[in-house]
Amino acid sequence: MKKALTDKRLEALEKGPAPASRQEIPDGLLPGLYLIHQPSRAMSWAVRYRAAGKPRKATIGPYPAIGLKAARELGGKALRAAAEGRDPAREKQDAKAEAKLQAAEELRGQRDLVQNAAVEFMKRHAAKQTRESSFLETGRILGLKLTDAGEWEETGNGVIAEWRGRRVQDIARRDVIALLDSIVDRGAPVMANRTLAAVRKFFNWCVARDVIQASPCSLLEPPSPERSRDRVLTDDELRLAWNAADVDGWPFGPIVKLMILTGQREGEVAGMRWSEIDLENKLWTLPAGRVKNDELHTIPLSNAVVEILKSVPHIKTDGGFVFAGRKGKPITGFSRAKDRLDVAIAKANGEKPLPAWVFHDIRRTVASGMARLGIQLPVIEKVLNHKSGTFRGIVSVYQRHSFSEEKRTALTAWAAHVESVVSGNQPDNVVSISRGTK
Repeated sequence: MKKALTDKRLEALEKGPAPASRQEIPDGLLPGLYLIHQPSRAMSWAVRYRAAGKPRKATIGPYPAIGLKAARELGGKALRAAAEGRDPAREKQDAKAEAKLQAAEELRGQRDLVQNAAVEFMKRHAAKQTRESSFLETGRILGLKLTDAGEWEETGNGVIAEWRGRRVQDIARRDVIALLDSIVDRGAPVMANRTLAAVRKFFNWCVARDVIQASPCSLLEPPSPERSRDRVLTDDELRLAWNAADVDGWPFGPIVKLMILTGQREGEVAGMRWSEIDLENKLWTLPAGRVKNDELHTIPLSNAVVEILKSVPHIKTDGGFVFAGRKGKPITGFSRAKDRLDVAIAKANGEKPLPAWVFHDIRRTVASGMARLGIQLPVIEKVLNHKSGTFRGIVSVYQRHSFSEEKRTALTAWAAHVESVVSGNQPDNVVSISRGTK
């Protein structure tokens, strides 16, 4: 007669030597219940029964996590189910499969929420397919920001704030239209256009990933017309802006001056790294990943630019940025800097502010000013790293001249012009354009 298992015997088996081969030790008190003892010393519970005329085994769980009393209760329940014509092993497998399916559905439901899908979009697509300044702006519009740890977190604003908690599949065209209308109604029509561009990219990515079948942005046009800016600063305005940069000091003072002297974009200047600068050869090399057309761009440096770069504090950061902000990241806060410049300009101009202008107007001012100096359009385009009709299409394939000397001559002439504007071109009031950098 089989002996009933006891706690004392189980403890002895647990502390004793491992069996040479797998053992099944029956419980004499509950026929069909077995303790499985492995050569690895692991022990577990199982019941053996017959279902549909065939022998079957159902695993109960490990010992000692499941003690003898609990094993008998679970084993008895399984054996009663078998006596009723059921198959407890099959039922356990089906329950596991159902739980797995439910977990997958819950995961998919969470994954398809707008806020979670947007984070996935930024990680897998936007941050890899676009320039840093572009994907950061896309994230801002969606309502995300990149933390110092490299993770995307919600800002509480943007698209996510409007659609948080909703599934991507539930966003319809009318929802997109309502979002854009609300942005236009608050007086930001251009931002509505930018928002449409951002969400269109997001939903197109969702279509490509088989998250949705069609984009709710299809057939939608930008809600507001946009007119190309044509604002060019006059020489007097340029002098006021330069002097206001002196007042503002580091870091935005030098940044604005470098924008004026080089004609490069604010993000390119603000993100300047020391590794890009060759002061000895007076050359700034922008890698392809930092420029709009994804092509390496070299900018010859005038003496004035070199003097400014030599005068700025050399802050050691992991990124090696010339103008490092918090925690060694590229400098931010251009909007506040622009406000300070406007205040300084108005103060120097008899409390009269300049007509509306933005930092990007400086590039147009540089282009226009170079043209006034007689510099040819192809050279100006190379300085600004523009690709207009002059260098597009088949011309771009065969035209490989770097224009390096022409660019250097143009930027030197432009720097001399800026110096004459800043100094007022008066012999007794000559002011070096590198003066005042703090």
